[in-house]
Amino acid sequence: MENISLLLSEALTPYQATLGPVGANGERVVTLRNAAGAIVIERMLCVAQLRDKRQLTDVVDGFHRDLLIAEGRIEPCVIAAMRHATHTQ
Repeated sequence: MENISLLLSEALTPYQATLGPVGANGERVVTLRNAAGAIVIERMLCVAQLRDKRQLTDVVDGFHRDLLIAEGRIEPCVIAAMRHATHTQ
């Protein structure tokens, strides 16, 4: 799992990703910190999401989206509108 932490950090640069200890049901907390060390996002993921390449890609995409929101570069309503537009076409 150490490699997963490094892969996440590389994919989410300049943020530092760390994996918390394994929970009772196999879940892990992934924490993203900015350059100052402040927690920007913290999310609990099941081990399957971290082991499967497709699911891990989805996790990274979700973090990218959440970082855009956290940084104020995109509003959640814009994402909802884009999703709605793709479903109605």
